[in-house]
Amino acid sequence: MNFKILCSDLDGTLLSTKNDVSEFTISQINRIKHSTRIVLVSARMPKSITYLQKRMGIEENPIIAYNGALILDQDKVLSNSNIAISKILALHALCENQNIRFGLYRHDDWFVSETSERVEKEIFNTKATPIFEPTMTTLERWKKEDSGAHKLMLMGNKSNMDELEVILDKDYASEMNCYRSNDTLIEIAPKSSSKLAGIKTILRSNESLNDVIAFGDNYNDVEMLQSVGYGVAVANGRKEAKEAANKITLANTQHGVAQFIQDHF
Repeated sequence: MNFKILCSDLDGTLLSTKNDVSEFTISQINRIKHSTRIVLVSARMPKSITYLQKRMGIEENPIIAYNGALILDQDKVLSNSNIAISKILALHALCENQNIRFGLYRHDDWFVSETSERVEKEIFNTKATPIFEPTMTTLERWKKEDSGAHKLMLMGNKSNMDELEVILDKDYASEMNCYRSNDTLIEIAPKSSSKLAGIKTILRSNESLNDVIAFGDNYNDVEMLQSVGYGVAVANGRKEAKEAANKITLANTQHGVAQFIQDHF
């Protein structure tokens, strides 16, 4: 295969463990990185992506963070979309009486009100440390600054997440993108952002979507896998991601992306 750009999701796709790539993956990326641009595409914050760029020696390439809400080419901001503070405050009012906790993300800052099993998992998985302060303290400061978030992470239990998902689909779908990451977690991004929109942003004048091969595993990868030149889902991926892909490779824990590169590049 001959593609100018390889775009890959991280968690559940390129990462063989919760927070790192394997030596096999590094070796395969190193083999092709001089002829193919390797672009990491993730819901993570920038610093939770760049440490993986450094591991693979691909720091010269742009990154697509927060599902496309923030796109960086090293220190240069290529695209920047926010969830408006007014929308965040309305959502917080809806959630605060249902024991749903907020994670607030902006650039390389992550704010939570308290630690929890979910927060500790996120610290381990992303190698990022949150700033602990009451959520309303963060939101009141952002209101004064008239600034918003690149991502919201809503954390609860299966029951209240099920109820919230229905409300989000009904009342908020036209204003923001909502992704059910698992039974107890919903991630929210600006409506204008997506991984596919992010990929379009980093294309050069002599490149098109047909020049892109992409790897993914989850709901927020479906549009990307459907729309690029060639989409590959990992075997552990969601049914919807597999159906959107041209090919299914091995699971992430079996280094599926690296194996595909070895077999086809």
